[in-house]
Amino acid sequence: MLSELIREAPFGQVVRWVTKNKYFQYPEEKPDFQCPLSYNCNNGDEKHHLHQHQSRQSHKSARAVRNGDDVEKQEERPLAGDSGNAPSTVGEARLSNVDNLEPSLEKLDTRSSDDSVTADVERTGTLGLQRTQTLPYTNERLAIEHELAVEKTKSRPIMPAVTADGTILVDWYNTDDPANPQNWSPRKKLAVAFLIDVYTFVVYAGSAIYVSSEGLIMERFGVGPFKASLGLALYVLGYGLGPLIWSPMSEIPAFGRNVPYVVSFALYVILCVPTSLVDNLGGLVFLRFLLGFFGSPCLASGGASMGDMYSLLYLPYSVAFWVSAAFAAPALGPLLSGYAVVAENWRWSQWEVLWMSAPVFILFFFFLPETFAPNILLRRAARLRKLTGNEKIRSQTEIDRKGISFGHVLTEAIIKPIEICIKDPAVLFVNVYTALTYGIYYSFFEVFPLVYPPLYGFNVGETGTVFVCIVIGCVIAMTIYFSYLHFYLIPDIMKNGLRAQESRLVPALFACFGPPVGLFLFGWTARESVHWIVSVIGITIYATSVYILLQCIFVYVPMSYPQYAASLFAGNDFCRSLFAFGAILFSRPMFINLGIGKGCSLLGGLSVMGIIGMWLLYYAGAKLRARSKFAI
Repeated sequence: MLSELIREAPFGQVVRWVTKNKYFQYPEEKPDFQCPLSYNCNNGDEKHHLHQHQSRQSHKSARAVRNGDDVEKQEERPLAGDSGNAPSTVGEARLSNVDNLEPSLEKLDTRSSDDSVTADVERTGTLGLQRTQTLPYTNERLAIEHELAVEKTKSRPIMPAVTADGTILVDWYNTDDPANPQNWSPRKKLAVAFLIDVYTFVVYAGSAIYVSSEGLIMERFGVGPFKASLGLALYVLGYGLGPLIWSPMSEIPAFGRNVPYVVSFALYVILCVPTSLVDNLGGLVFLRFLLGFFGSPCLASGGASMGDMYSLLYLPYSVAFWVSAAFAAPALGPLLSGYAVVAENWRWSQWEVLWMSAPVFILFFFFLPETFAPNILLRRAARLRKLTGNEKIRSQTEIDRKGISFGHVLTEAIIKPIEICIKDPAVLFVNVYTALTYGIYYSFFEVFPLVYPPLYGFNVGETGTVFVCIVIGCVIAMTIYFSYLHFYLIPDIMKNGLRAQESRLVPALFACFGPPVGLFLFGWTARESVHWIVSVIGITIYATSVYILLQCIFVYVPMSYPQYAASLFAGNDFCRSLFAFGAILFSRPMFINLGIGKGCSLLGGLSVMGIIGMWLLYYAGAKLRARSKFAI
């Protein structure tokens, strides 16, 4: 319902706070709400334990009748995610496994990103299916997601876990609880994913939309190309630094996804106004840096929001569209502003950022629901405490994060990627290779003006049109990658289960040849004697292959380093943006001094090293993971 969507959105939460929960009420706040028996006890711990024990016994009896010998087989098999606190005897193991099997198929994990385990919590054998942290891509998770999909259709109640001191851990009420983002309708998921994709597109387009103004900025402020390009370079640096803060913040249940999204995006929209009006170069480039910094939550948490809603098997589709928005948007930036700045002035490129971002922020404010399960359950626990008067009703994250400060989380998020990058050669290669490809991408914004206006007579608007070839390459790559998913990967997973992580690098083994081929083709055909379309084809090949490479790498990292994936992605974002920042500044002098052909040959030669590294990672990845204390 629309009212439920608005209630979870920032607007609904503000209205609830102002009116003291009079409007947009949750079910627990309505007079006709029937509280589940397991929560409706005022400090009646013994009563709750008895009720839970009886419920489990009834589950066991029913399942024994339905499944017969299957129960015995499942009793002998350890549960995924239940590695700790193993029973000491065979009899205890059987009893534990039978008790724990039912919740493992019914409930979603609500642990925090630290994945800590409280010793006095009754083990429920639950495998984390919710994206409360980056979870392992395992056959166990895949099997339980499949079982869970069946359970959702039955609307079966979920019994909450209880700690040794009687604390009740809040969970979803039933297997098809509409509050669980994994249970949302396909239309609602699509609408939320579309909002995040558009948000990502606007922020990334805001980086390169500045490129068309550089010539006019040089005239207006009397500076050279290097200083004029700082407006683009510092924006890119800003959204490389941002994820180091916004990413760990979005994993804290008290904040969730929406607080970093909406607060930072509001500041982004507000800063667009002074950026468009400022009349000195220092103020302009500083404001551009702030725009990049406050726009970066789309980069920090966009993929996590997709993981909150979509299951493991089909998550790559939603992530691919989100990556496409980030990958294609900078290419369209010069096209969006190219003709306007010529017809009006350099400020129009910045006004266009405001015109794009303000409507998206309004949609965000009114219609973007919270997707982070721990945040949803944290607020549910507070409502249940108020309803029942039972102060022992808590969410799992309230226990897990007790005594953990945001400063500790932030420090860990900054230090851990550096440590892993130094100690793990696979992560070092991934960071260096993706940084190189990303930096080369942003060097195009400096080399295109050296090629198409002087050699082919293109004006500013027409030069911006050339960037459309990157969008075409993105569309071609999506077609190839989706075909790979649909016709090969998903059927193979359904038939054989998940293979070793290195199997996800197979498309990259072919795509890694694309960057050097595209760069050499562009560099040595960018001359008056060769039609301009040939060099454009080279850039299209580069864009197509890099998109596939990034998709493969961004799947390989969380599969191999699930415990540290969020930190690694933030670190990788920083490495990519830092090199892109440098590439924007050094690429123009490099191409002027070496020439277009030799400059592209240098970058293409570096890309050849990526071919060697990718094949080594494919064949030696398993050995590297075995020696790494960070990988699985």
